[in-house]
Amino acid sequence: MAVKERIGLVVSDKMQKTVVVAVENRVPHPKYGKIVVQTKRYKAHDEENSCQVGDRVRIRETRPLSRTKRWVIADVLDRASQV
Repeated sequence: MAVKERIGLVVSDKMQKTVVVAVENRVPHPKYGKIVVQTKRYKAHDEENSCQVGDRVRIRETRPLSRTKRWVIADVLDRASQV
């Protein structure tokens, strides 16, 4: 069975060892054909607390770690620019 992976943007890092990742999916509308952006948010486990808001990350599906957390950070693709 293939492991599910998604690429998204970290939108919250206020929890300990957990980040919220927003994944955008662009699909055509079934009737009108216009491209519609659908956003889904996943809670992902971040063991080292290394991710910050704005980072692009790859998440991988795993066993349930809590009531809502079923994903883990696989790797950080781009770091957010430090201001």
